[in-house]
Amino acid sequence: MTTSKNLVVGLVGVCTSGKTTLGTRLKAQGYHVRHIAQEHSFVKDMWQRIAKPDMLIFLDVSYEVSKQRRSMDWTQADYNEQQRRLMHAREHADLHIQTDLLNAEEVEAQALAFLKKAGSETE
Repeated sequence: MTTSKNLVVGLVGVCTSGKTTLGTRLKAQGYHVRHIAQEHSFVKDMWQRIAKPDMLIFLDVSYEVSKQRRSMDWTQADYNEQQRRLMHAREHADLHIQTDLLNAEEVEAQALAFLKKAGSETE
């Protein structure tokens, strides 16, 4: 029997989208989480090759909000390049969460609701 907590959950997204925070929260709930640094890779399907997730969660944040979240020395062009590198993962994501207007608890709640439903469907 597979439950949602037996699934390997992959997290991808641009810098400051909330991957580390969500990963920490999901791990605390007992989930097996792989934080995938796809945004730094030129290999479009690295997320599949290395992490082999059962479920892929794509976290997104706008450039403007990313600059507010963390003082980073990056440009709109850098952000756009990360989005380009994430295109394949975005197309294959099982869940997409736009995090601009959400706090960490709200992002976690969306992810948990999805994972619990996904786990019940695999039983």
